[in-house]
Amino acid sequence: MELHGHLISSGIIIENTYLNTKLAAMYAICGQMGDARIIFDGIVLKNSFLWNVMIRGNACYGFSISSLHLYREMVRFGQRADNFTYPFVLKACGDLSLVEVGRKIHCEIVTCGFESDIYVRNSLLSMYTKFADMPSARTLFDRMLERDLTSWNTMISGYAKNGDPHEALLLFSQMVKVEVRADSTTFLSVLPACADLAAFKQGKEIHGYIVRNGMESNSFVINSLIDMYCNCNFVVGARQLFEDIVKGDVVSWNSLIAGYARIGDAFESIRLFHRMNSDNVAPDQVTLIAVLGACNQITALQYGRGVHAFVTKEGFAADVFVGTALINMYAKCGSLGCSRRVFDEMPEKNLVSWSAMVAGYGLHGRGMEAIAVFNKMKVKGIRPDEVAFTSVLSACSHAGLVNEGQEIFHQIKSEYSLNPIVEHYSCMVDLLGRAGHLDEAYDFINKMEVMPNVDVWAALLSASRVHHNVVLAELAARNALALNPKGVGLYVSLSNIYAAEKRWDDVEMVRAMVRQKGQKKPPGCSFVELDKSIHRFLVGDKLHPQSELIHTKLGELRRQLKEDGYIPDTSCVFYDVEDDLKEQMLWDHSERLAIAFALLNTAPGMTITITKNLRVCGDCHTVTKLISKLVSREIVVRDAHRFHHFRDGSCSCGDYW
Repeated sequence: MELHGHLISSGIIIENTYLNTKLAAMYAICGQMGDARIIFDGIVLKNSFLWNVMIRGNACYGFSISSLHLYREMVRFGQRADNFTYPFVLKACGDLSLVEVGRKIHCEIVTCGFESDIYVRNSLLSMYTKFADMPSARTLFDRMLERDLTSWNTMISGYAKNGDPHEALLLFSQMVKVEVRADSTTFLSVLPACADLAAFKQGKEIHGYIVRNGMESNSFVINSLIDMYCNCNFVVGARQLFEDIVKGDVVSWNSLIAGYARIGDAFESIRLFHRMNSDNVAPDQVTLIAVLGACNQITALQYGRGVHAFVTKEGFAADVFVGTALINMYAKCGSLGCSRRVFDEMPEKNLVSWSAMVAGYGLHGRGMEAIAVFNKMKVKGIRPDEVAFTSVLSACSHAGLVNEGQEIFHQIKSEYSLNPIVEHYSCMVDLLGRAGHLDEAYDFINKMEVMPNVDVWAALLSASRVHHNVVLAELAARNALALNPKGVGLYVSLSNIYAAEKRWDDVEMVRAMVRQKGQKKPPGCSFVELDKSIHRFLVGDKLHPQSELIHTKLGELRRQLKEDGYIPDTSCVFYDVEDDLKEQMLWDHSERLAIAFALLNTAPGMTITITKNLRVCGDCHTVTKLISKLVSREIVVRDAHRFHHFRDGSCSCGDYW
């Protein structure tokens, strides 16, 4: 710009087409398209170089419409486009998703004889991948007599970004066979493809290729490797890579924090977030969303509130994605009031935010409020998608709102011209089954317009267990296990149904099948948060430092409840043992240990929040209701299905769960 000023003040530039052209090119290459356009408009004799520079500058700096306008203006002035023009015109078409315009430009390219130019053809490949038209891109690619690395990278990236990671990996294998040496751009496409497919073996082979070719120092590639290993649940490998980095950036921290949360190790996820702050690496939106997701898993409400304070302090409160993560965190940590407050205070709400609020109400069994939010969302002009319908149908299921759920299911097709997906059918089977309409639920499955998946049959199996229908339970279990032979939870449900009917030979048969397959039922486990620390209890746990006090407290509660008339429901113990032992086994359940610990370590009147990894059994449900009245406390329990708010001897679920 200083040179420009000098040229003006000295009078050198006046009517000097050559210098003005170079000056316009300088501004365009630097992205100053306004300044470039002023000089461009003042040049009378515009050569092809000047037109191309202007078209390129606009296309590369986000002014795609201007780029196309200039191209048409160039043609109108009789200037012929060449192999330096078309790549950026095609880029503009791709960025704007102008499919018809792009196809017309393609025809012009063929007519002008530039289709064989590799630079132009690579740009055509890129345009079609942006249109998500992979068949057209593949046809062009297969017809190419000459391919360079960009050709391969464009196609691999196109498949990876357009939902076909399998084809991306196949193409990468072909590329290696023809001895085209991959670069970092290649790996930034194939590693996410491995992550999407959880293709651990292929990912590890690609890692070896990266090491052999000396590319392990590229931070972008390393971050992709970390993310790939995390998606493949090989967090040990991801952690080793991470620790080998001299100074990890926010992307590598985010991948690892999210990776630990994904495999269910929320504790390590939170520890890493602490370490990240200690190492003065500034978290971003992705970090905060990941750590809030970790809080969800273990109902770490106090810690989640601390993260919320950090969000506000660092200026992330207005971010719609972080706000949605906060809605989820509070709802899943038992504080629905805080969830609604965050929702109401959000300056901007998108479809995901509304769906999160609907799902939050559903999780707490407040179906009518969920429907009210869903309807308000529609009044605001936000069109529900498949996820929003899944959230509201699930809410109807948890609250037993059969008629309302059926009406909403009908709206999917009649009002929004959407085809119900398998998740919607699963919610409807659950809704009908929970309400006791088992035959109707089975008939509904038989009339489904999509193939039922394991979740559909599992919903029928669960309902059959609740309503003691062994015949339907066996049918549902057979179909579910045919789709997922390793689903240990399915075997457990069937075993429990047999146990409830005292069919102990069948119980042993199912358990033998589980042992034969080398599978194990996950042990009951409950969490309770105290002073931002999470305490975990397993069934019959005696390893906690306060174990003796906890069991003494449980003994007191047991005695007091019996004096008040409590009779244990030993049918909830699915073992063929004496009733006295069954009763003791009930009092060893992890949620009772967690409640006793919380009573010992919190002030009278404080709400107690417990998280359990499995469904609460009927007797624990009864006992928790009685304890809430006995100690005058609200006890919130989140089990594998929903939230239960116990207060003054009753539960928010109305004994419907």
